[in-house]
Amino acid sequence: MSETIEIRWHGRGGQGTVTAAKVLADACLSGGKNVQAFPEYGPERAGAPLRAYNRISTKPLRIHAPVTNPNIVVVVDATLLDSIDVTEGAPDDAIFVINTVRSPEEIRKKLGLKDTQKVYTVDASKIALETIGRPLPNSCMLGALAKATGIVDLQTLLDDVKGSFGSKFSEKIIAANLEATRRGYEEVKEG
Repeated sequence: MSETIEIRWHGRGGQGTVTAAKVLADACLSGGKNVQAFPEYGPERAGAPLRAYNRISTKPLRIHAPVTNPNIVVVVDATLLDSIDVTEGAPDDAIFVINTVRSPEEIRKKLGLKDTQKVYTVDASKIALETIGRPLPNSCMLGALAKATGIVDLQTLLDDVKGSFGSKFSEKIIAANLEATRRGYEEVKEG
């Protein structure tokens, strides 16, 4: 991992995007990293586009601003690809992790990505429906992100998903989210 990794999440209100950024921060903190996780939204309602951000570093973090040049872009809702430029500010070596039924090659072409930029896709919505019973793709996207980037190992991530959900939800919901995270990790495709 380079000294500091910046991540920009694109999602819609109610999909767990902000929660996913916070869980990732907790997992990286457990792994000994310095972290930030924060959303960018106003009084949006469920379904409105939003952004969330992470900074993960081996050194203390002193910047407190939105991520404008993300090393990693995570798109939790593929419908945003038609209305938002998710590639904005992404460097030539950026990694894109997209919740979609499309192949990485299709996404690369759609977004006009360079060969040096990596694309990973996973059908997180389908996995969420099969495991959680609702279209909440955040846990699955965390697993896909962990596999695509190596930012955090799977077991640390699973421990933090369990810890984050543990006091708020039933064992059934926790187990479903852990399974969604595992499947996201196992089913993500690289292109």
